[in-house]
Formats: sequence, C-alpha cells, structure tokens
Amino acid sequence: MITEKTITDFIYREAELLDTMQWQVWLDLFHPEGRYWMPLEWQQQDPVLQPSLMYEDLLLLKVRVERLAGERTFSQKPKSRCHHLLQAPQIVACDTAAGVFRARTSYIYTETRGDMLERYSGWASHDLVQVGDALKIKLKRVDLVNFDAPFGNIQLFM
Repeated sequence: MITEKTITDFIYREAELLDTMQWQVWLDLFHPEGRYWMPLEWQQQDPVLQPSLMYEDLLLLKVRVERLAGERTFSQKPKSRCHHLLQAPQIVACDTAAGVFRARTSYIYTETRGDMLERYSGWASHDLVQVGDALKIKLKRVDLVNFDAPFGNIQLFM
C-alpha cells in the first residue's frame, strides 16, 4: 500500500540518487512514458506548444545520462556534482485506488564543477503512478524561482 510516507521517502531517495550520481538507478524510477520538464514561464501549462528550458522523455534522459557517464565526455572533466536541499514534500494528491499520486517540494539546488558553483531555488512537482508495488515518475516538473534569468549550462538534474 502506498502511503504519504512512501511518497516522501521516494522523493528523498530520488534526490539522494542524483546527489550520488547513480544515474541508471535514477532512470529506473521513471515510468516508460515519464517526462522531465523545466518550464520557461511562470505557471506555464503546455510544454509542447510553449518553449521550455527542458522537456525530455525517457530516451532523451538516457542520452544525457550516457553523456554524463561517458569517459570521453571532455566537458565533464572534472565531473559536475550536485546537492539537493529539500523541504518536506507536500502531498497534493494521494489516490491509492487509482494508483495516482502528486507531491510538491520546495528545494535549493547546488551544482558545481571545478571552481564554478551555481545555485537554484524552486519547486519540484512529482506526478507518480503505482506500478506493481513500486512508484514510478510519470512527470517531474521543476519550476525555478528565477525562470526568466539567463542560464549557463545546467549539466545535471534538479
């Protein structure tokens, strides 16, 4: 049975996987139809007809992970590292009968590579579905506070 604690533990575990660069295990958290979305506008509703910072399906996520893990990826020497500082996730929807769940989490995210340090703040929304006894990410939406600022290359995943 999926409980609110199951959902919050899932979100904390996802952040830990990203922080420890366990890319393949992180990818395994996604539903085959899962998406990773970073809107370009405040309260943006459409990732397809409006431009986004990122809108990636599982195939694109796998390509990015392969690039990050590759030995010949010279733009990742030294490798980027990250840290997620999360507030307690707020459970927005918990429909155990339908196996559909949603949570929203405020965060501060730090990404570093060499002597460069970037810090971002925002909210991560997780739309989760139950597959067997496990949760899978159907949509991870990352809304930045400063969505309209000029950005350098965001190398990792928030």
